[in-house]
Amino acid sequence: MKRKKKIASTIVVTTVMSTMVMACSTTTPAPASDTKTPAPAATTGTATTYPMKTDKTLTYWGELPGNLTGVKSTHADTPFFTEWQKRTGVPLKFSAPPTNQAKEALNVMLASGDLPDMIEFNFLKDFPGGPEKAIKDGYILKLNDLIDKNAPNLKKYLKEHPDVDKMVKTDNGSYYAFPFIRGDEALMVFQGPIVRKDWLDELGLPIPQTIDDWTAMLKAFKEKKGATAPFTTNSKPRVFNDFNNGHFMGAYGVTRDFYMEGGQIKFGPAEKGYKDFLALYRSWYEQGLLDKNIATVDQKAWDSNIASGASGATVGNAGGGIGKWQPLVEAKDPKALLVATPQPVLKKGDTAKFGQRDIPYSFGGMVAVTAKSKNAELAVKMLDYGYGEEGHMYFNFGTEGVSYKMENGYPKYSDIVMKNPDKLAPAQTLSLYTRANYNGPFVQDKRYIEQYLALPTQRDAIGIWAKTEMAKYQMPPVTPTPEESSEFAKIMTDVNTLVDEMTLKIILGAEPLDSFEKYMDKLKSVKIDRAIEIQKAALDRYNKR
Repeated sequence: MKRKKKIASTIVVTTVMSTMVMACSTTTPAPASDTKTPAPAATTGTATTYPMKTDKTLTYWGELPGNLTGVKSTHADTPFFTEWQKRTGVPLKFSAPPTNQAKEALNVMLASGDLPDMIEFNFLKDFPGGPEKAIKDGYILKLNDLIDKNAPNLKKYLKEHPDVDKMVKTDNGSYYAFPFIRGDEALMVFQGPIVRKDWLDELGLPIPQTIDDWTAMLKAFKEKKGATAPFTTNSKPRVFNDFNNGHFMGAYGVTRDFYMEGGQIKFGPAEKGYKDFLALYRSWYEQGLLDKNIATVDQKAWDSNIASGASGATVGNAGGGIGKWQPLVEAKDPKALLVATPQPVLKKGDTAKFGQRDIPYSFGGMVAVTAKSKNAELAVKMLDYGYGEEGHMYFNFGTEGVSYKMENGYPKYSDIVMKNPDKLAPAQTLSLYTRANYNGPFVQDKRYIEQYLALPTQRDAIGIWAKTEMAKYQMPPVTPTPEESSEFAKIMTDVNTLVDEMTLKIILGAEPLDSFEKYMDKLKSVKIDRAIEIQKAALDRYNKR
């Protein structure tokens, strides 16, 4: 859930997550030659022949990929979107909201009544009332008939993957957008704890496994390595709101969001384990083991902490974390080495209950067709391109001979992507030529991540972080009814404000730990139990799909 309150911007004290996107694997990726992922095959009969011939120009609204900030300013200037139009034969006119302001910009656009043909937006999580409300209010189309008649590639994929099919429609059976799908288990884990292995070796310390190990390690980093912020992370609210992963909370059996356990739905911050987690972080803060600026650390400060050696531990991604920071720490110390550590537990040998794990239907990147479109059939045919064999290769690898070349049947990224002459990072070049490390209307291919994670430490990280029980407790993408969704959103605004306030004040010592019980009473008063009821009803309907 998104929090608008100012206090939320500070709450990333919990370090349960990080801002990077993109995925890796729940097991260490096998060598490239062993891991070819078959592309979805195009269907026959009603399949569209690309490029299509049309005199229509469609309009497309969506955020520019974040990796292109400072590289390209518009979709029209980006090679991927230019080539996409050529390959489908459909000219596009793009418009984009300001960075990180999609929700606000969408509301203004909807109110104006002047809608494009296609909208790239998270209608499941970020639209009040959910996708059925967006359909009912006449903003987007129910796509069932259009997909059935004009999207044979997506239709075939969903028929062959009933688990994904269940995720991408509402309880009423409505398809409402062309989805972004993580096409392999190898793409669902990408984030976890990261430490300076060279410091551990120098100090004679093992890779931390338990919370006690972590405490001892951070003390050593402070006292013997001069780390002024032994553990640091990013405090931006997006971190806290979007990645409720429970890296350290998981040791105490909770996460920051709703989860399933014992036939019930629970909300982590209303459980005793959350208090235990707060006690840990409060203790770390008092001892100077957490960054003293933990409530205000931005991306620049975060990167600086890691690069300068002010910090020796954090939580980040394999790609945008280890991949970005390793050259930075090496520049200061050639022996520096960042490695992943297991999700912390209380007792050595235990498996963490929570960590980070995505689901196949990843909510970002979905594209809906608006009810105002006069060319809905053409839009659907264009969007279906990403799910056919040719589109699958294009979205994941770009243009053969430019961004990749085939080597023994394996699409290998070219030097323009991995060793860019303009010194752009792979994260940036991939977003220039593909959508593999972002999202969009296609099925992500694990062969992308095998190359994106160029360092052995990056590849090893995925298997290390994947060893949790998260899949057992994770909520599927449920869809409350429009009425439930509105009620739920109102409740959770109050709930999250309380949780954020409590978390910050207790960790920073502004309130005693025992105030946790007082906040639990307040959570009851703002109807957390009703929110759980709504989630349970939605889960029951989901299970009957």
